[in-house]
Amino acid sequence: MAETTRQDERTEQATPKRLEEARRKGQIPRSRELSMAAVLMTGALVLYSNGNQLGTSLREMMIRSFRLSPPALDDPGYLTGALADAVLTVLAACAPLFTGLVVAAFLGTIAIGGWIFTPAPLAFKPERLDPVAGLGRIFSVNGLVEVLKAVAKAGFIVIAAVALLYGSMDRLLGLSDQPLIAAIGDSMTLTLLTLGICAGALLLIAAVDAPFQLWSHARQLRMTRKEVEDELKESEGNPEIRSRVRQMQQEVARRRMLEAVPTADVVVTNPTHFAVALRYDEARMRAPVVLAKGADEVAARIRAVATENKVTLFESPLLARALYWTTDLNQEIPSQLYLAVAQVLTYVYRLKVVREQGGIWPERPVVTVDEKLASGRQPRRRRR
Repeated sequence: MAETTRQDERTEQATPKRLEEARRKGQIPRSRELSMAAVLMTGALVLYSNGNQLGTSLREMMIRSFRLSPPALDDPGYLTGALADAVLTVLAACAPLFTGLVVAAFLGTIAIGGWIFTPAPLAFKPERLDPVAGLGRIFSVNGLVEVLKAVAKAGFIVIAAVALLYGSMDRLLGLSDQPLIAAIGDSMTLTLLTLGICAGALLLIAAVDAPFQLWSHARQLRMTRKEVEDELKESEGNPEIRSRVRQMQQEVARRRMLEAVPTADVVVTNPTHFAVALRYDEARMRAPVVLAKGADEVAARIRAVATENKVTLFESPLLARALYWTTDLNQEIPSQLYLAVAQVLTYVYRLKVVREQGGIWPERPVVTVDEKLASGRQPRRRRR
């Protein structure tokens, strides 16, 4: 009852990770009936296509074996050579049959579940010795199916045997009265007929068993919702940890951004809500570049760093907001802001000259900016 309850809770299909882990442990679907049917069918086909050659080789080997001269019977070396020749003849004659059976057994085994080699199923597990668990496996759905398959195989074999004996009784009884060559031919025919009937019966069972094994394997690996959620958290990371990592990454990026502020030519402010640091090198840049930008607390830190490093602060609410909304870090400003920024940079350069060399204090420019750019309604340019 407890096992049934646990199984009922497993309503989710197995995830790729769960399937891969099961595969590494050797838990893959297998159909023994399909493998046996493939072996018998291959044996029947090989005998059908190569039976004459096999019968001829065995007949010649038997004729040679029974035509030993009396002097040869007293020569141990000759007898040993004759035995080796007979063995090699049988092996050579049966080589196609053995090869076909080996290939069929291999392909029939990996037809469901694929090829895998792992020592995990051979490991000793104490729970396998638990008699209660053993009884549970016997009376489970898989155990019932195995019993039904055994009964079906036994029934088919009995039916095939009765049909073969009933239909070929005269031929079976007449084998002893036939010449050797004719008896071998009839024996091969009866053997081929028997293999064909058994292979057909097993194919019918395998046609039912193979889908059942796939269904049973998928059912055994089903997961509960909690297991799926736990695996998702494990693979993608706990949301709290991901949030913490994201915060750390943002802090590192912010620190690097603030480290670039001392190299800026000017910091345009809102004056309190926004701050954008600009730099322009006429020899290496086509247009001014945004080194740092931020809002609220970050803007305050940008202003503080700029003040500490004697970077000029220029108060222009519209321009500050426009730069903030339209330009990403380390990106050139849009062409719509060229004139406004040029006015600011010209003022800053003149101001720097006056501070260093003295002279008339420059007049503060009146910067004009499109309000749409300052409102953030204009689409931001993509980074090239």
